[in-house]
This record gives sequence, C-alpha cells and structure tokens, in this order.
Amino acid sequence: MNATLKYLAGITGPSGYGSKSTAEQITQDCMGVLPCNLTAIVTGATSGIGAETARVLAKRGVTIIIPARDLRKAARVKECLLKENPAADIILLEIDLSSFASIQRFCSEFLSLGLPLHILINNAGKYSQKLEFSEDKIENTFATNYLGHFLLTEMLLGKMVETAAETGIQGRIVNVSSVIHNWVKRNNFCFCKMLSPKSYNGTRAYAQSKLANILHAKELSRQLKARKANVTINAVHPGIVKTGIIREYKGFITDSLFFMASKFLKSTSQGAATTCYIALSPQMARVSGKYFADCNESRCSALANNEIEAHKLWKQTKALIHRRLLQPAG
Repeated sequence: MNATLKYLAGITGPSGYGSKSTAEQITQDCMGVLPCNLTAIVTGATSGIGAETARVLAKRGVTIIIPARDLRKAARVKECLLKENPAADIILLEIDLSSFASIQRFCSEFLSLGLPLHILINNAGKYSQKLEFSEDKIENTFATNYLGHFLLTEMLLGKMVETAAETGIQGRIVNVSSVIHNWVKRNNFCFCKMLSPKSYNGTRAYAQSKLANILHAKELSRQLKARKANVTINAVHPGIVKTGIIREYKGFITDSLFFMASKFLKSTSQGAATTCYIALSPQMARVSGKYFADCNESRCSALANNEIEAHKLWKQTKALIHRRLLQPAG
C-alpha cells in the first residue's frame, strides 16, 4: 500500500500502532507491565512534543527531570503537570544545550541527587534562519541539536548502565531526529564545515544535525552491544507537528503550505507517540540502533545507515569535546 495513504489512514504497522496513535494510548497500553519508580530526563520539555512526552510519562508515574534554559517557563510547565497529576514528581534543573560548560554543570547537579536514570530522551531541537554561534564558537544548530545531546549522553551513560545493572530494568535512550535527514548528501556532511560553515542555510543545518542524531544512535548502539550493557538507543522521526520550532521555518514551510498540508500534520500527542513507544513499550526490549516513525521501524537514508560514517563522526565528536573541555573557549 502507498506509504502516504497508509499514513493518512492511520493504518497500523507491525507494532499495532500507526500515525494516528497517541502517546496517551501507547503509555496506557504499557501500564500493566511498566516497572515502578522509573526516572526519565526529557530535554526540550518546556513546549511542544517534549512537554507532551513529559506530561504523559509523569501521568504514568515516571519521575521527570526537565532540563531547561528558561527555568520560569519550566516552572509553568511543572505547574500544569501538577494540576493534572498532583502526585507527579517533577524536578527542574538549568541547562543550555549549546554550552559544554552548562551541560557539565547540569550533569553534576543531576548526579548529586543520587537518583537512578532509566530513560534519556534527547528531544530538544533548534532551528535558526540566521548563522549564530554558541559560546563555544560552534554553529548553534549543530551545537544544540547534536553536540549538546552527544555530551549529555556521554556524561550520563555511566549512570544509565549502572542503573540497569542494579535494577535489571533496561535503560533506554531516544534521539529525536527527523525525516528531513534524508535531504543531506554525502558531500554536504563535513564535520569541520558544520562546526563553522562559510555559507549558511538554516534548513540544511537542521537536516545535518538530525542526520548526526541518527548516526550517534547507530554508533552508540554498536558500542553498548559490544560491552553487553543493558541499555538501548534508537532514533525517531516524530512526524510533522506545528510546534514552536516549525514556526521558525519562514520561507521553508509557510502558513499557506501548512494549510494545504494540514491533513499530514500530527497533533502534539501523536507527535510524542513514537518517543513514548520507544521509551516504554515491552516490544522494544533489546531493540537498539534502529530508526522509527509512526511507532514502527522505518527506513533511514543510506548515509544514516553508513557504519563507517557513524564511527567517523563519533571519533571526530569525541576529539572535539575532549579538546574543548580541556581548553574552554574564551
């Protein structure tokens, strides 16, 4: 059946879910087998898909850590979550995902709490029309969407592996990517140029960062399997949801195009469904290094599947972060 028609009809795939499935539905189906006292970190949880992911997980009894650059905004989200579920356990901590120093401070603060860590959802995303640089002097979209989540995952991975070993509960990492990663061609995927591009295109930068998110999941999955760690990592395309990040795409996706394509857009709860499926579903036990859309395994680009590129990107990223942490940018 044509994939577009299947998407529009909401026809379910092998998982039993499809494009019309919601985070509420999926997490409700998991309730009978959901372990108690889970803890999850959800980046980008102050709006959009991230906020919905946090809301639904909190509703199912998961302790939620919300890392936020704007703690006032995070406090409003927490207030809304507690109104719906007064028993929810929500912890707010400050972070700027474009800053290596800020990520280090966040991780130190989280680890000092002595909490376990079962789920890490790398959801936050940035799109910028203009070329901007982080405090580490790196192009901001790549710094936030990919490098920030890479470092966050690296610094928390030991806690996740330890938690899984002590509790017997599989740790799960979810990298929120995008179908737009397919737009990236091999000759446009150069690490040095992505750090400091001479010519800038916001859509290209965003697509490159989302391709990097998938390659990160592929390589880290390989490493986790090699060390026999009880932690998985997968990448997801949440679907196209008209959230704050999409409204930044002036000239790329206009309001008129959204109107014409409205049948293709997901609700926020539908957008959060695949993330919640990967994070909680028992069907995802031991599944790692895959790419999902509409709660089912999907095809990613040939470049995203390239193991050599994944390992190369990993080595380049590790080397960069090591240098910057030893010699912070002035």
